[in-house]
Amino acid sequence: MINISDTLESLIEEFSSLPSIGRKTASRLAMFIVKQPNEKAERLAKALLDVKKNIKFCKTCCNITDNEECNVCKSDKRSKKTICVVEEPQDVYAIEKTNEFKGLYHILHGRISPLEGIGPDDLKIKELLLRLDESNNARTEELILALNPTVEGETTILYLTRLIRPLGIKITRIARGIPIGTDLEVADEVTLAKAIEGRVTV
Repeated sequence: MINISDTLESLIEEFSSLPSIGRKTASRLAMFIVKQPNEKAERLAKALLDVKKNIKFCKTCCNITDNEECNVCKSDKRSKKTICVVEEPQDVYAIEKTNEFKGLYHILHGRISPLEGIGPDDLKIKELLLRLDESNNARTEELILALNPTVEGETTILYLTRLIRPLGIKITRIARGIPIGTDLEVADEVTLAKAIEGRVTV
């Protein structure tokens, strides 16, 4: 097959390199850009460059931000006594959409995965320990481990628990269980077992 345009093909290849974007979707996106006025394409290009130029990590929680400290860490309305540990910045957005959590966050930027060559030193664990040091911060009373329910997530939870338990801080983890609207008969064995294990008093 002969390329209609090398320039267009280059754009399709770039879109195809993005997560969850196949070549068919990349082609649609590229053709959409072609049909847009120059001003819109320029705004998109500027937004991409601005993200790379201006985005940095919060000095406190390691979340992405435009400033030295993110809006969550700067807020006077957030409880300083509870820290929720997550794997990636997008996990913060997911939790924030629930409007249930009123504490602070700490983003590890990954999880321990020996098969991928990712160890504890590759994560933001040292930064977490620094936050938990009483001499550097107000006393943290609870650490919530909200990591993904994968083998790597469980490994990271186990590592953090062993590391932090001697500090005398309460350590909890988010519940695993049956999603609302799901029948028990269609739930897999692991999810069902975790739901029974994480049962609460009613």
